[in-house]
Amino acid sequence: MARPIFVRFETPSDVADKALQLIQVANETGKVRVGTNEVTKSSERGEAKLVVMAEDVDPVEILVHIPMLCEEKRIPYLYVPKKARLGQAAGLTKSSASVAVVEAGEAKGLLEELTATFATLKS
Repeated sequence: MARPIFVRFETPSDVADKALQLIQVANETGKVRVGTNEVTKSSERGEAKLVVMAEDVDPVEILVHIPMLCEEKRIPYLYVPKKARLGQAAGLTKSSASVAVVEAGEAKGLLEELTATFATLKS
């Protein structure tokens, strides 16, 4: 299957797993914003520290603007393969197309590691 148009680089599975772990810890001890509208607002305001998007979103137009917005605001972003796992990591029973980490809580070290990883993946 071809990658969706909003996916600008490949995220290795171990990095995607760490991103899901970060979201889970940040949801419990920090602050996350769930859903594309909330992610867009927190990114525009410069509150988001990291944005994570699901690759299996349909229709893809939902997320097309997010990578460009993140680059404009200098917010790192990553991808995970499944929206169901993304929603589950954020503490939902439903799936989610995107999640923004606003405060990492006890996962600050993991956030810093993923931010550094984003720089290497993007280049």
